[in-house]
Amino acid sequence: MVSQLTAINIAKMITIAIVIGLIAIVGISDQRQILYACMHISYCVWWLVEQRIYPERRTFLFQEKVGPIGLISAILIIGVFYSLPAFLAFFNPNPLTIAATATAIPLFYFGSLINTSADVQKMTAKTLGRDLVSDGIWSKIRHVNYSGDLMRYLSFAVVAGSAWAFLVPLSIAALYLQRIGEKETSMGAKYPDFAAYRQRTTRLIPWVW
Repeated sequence: MVSQLTAINIAKMITIAIVIGLIAIVGISDQRQILYACMHISYCVWWLVEQRIYPERRTFLFQEKVGPIGLISAILIIGVFYSLPAFLAFFNPNPLTIAATATAIPLFYFGSLINTSADVQKMTAKTLGRDLVSDGIWSKIRHVNYSGDLMRYLSFAVVAGSAWAFLVPLSIAALYLQRIGEKETSMGAKYPDFAAYRQRTTRLIPWVW
């Protein structure tokens, strides 16, 4: 038995290995491949390094235990399936367009910044003994960490340059929609001031939903 976080960490390392393997096997033929490799590898490395910089992350996140099936599922879904845009990027013979580059880079960096800032603020608040976190980066969107993560995975799909690559952010969005429903219910029951917080914010997309 390992924690879900350990399973995810193993999956992230497999993703890194897949992208490096694609570089070794396919090579770099265009800006598309080098940009994709830099983005996805740097994200996975940051995921691992962040747990060293902020040890509290290992305390609050994904502490449920999983057996061999859970570990294998994490590897296949997070490690392999989430690498689908990498395969599509490295086997895409078309040059990366300026429009795709200009779209993907802001999505990636702002998504990463939003996701990390949200996690750090919530971890800090929990460490200080606070309950509902509803200020700062959480003041307008109730699940802003998910918003940032989806922006990042959308950037991978844009760089890949294939409609099939959007299966990954779509599947992650479906997972997050399920989690949002569960969290909204549990937070409403746990925090008396959640109803007021919900009235002045959106779930995932600013001013939309």
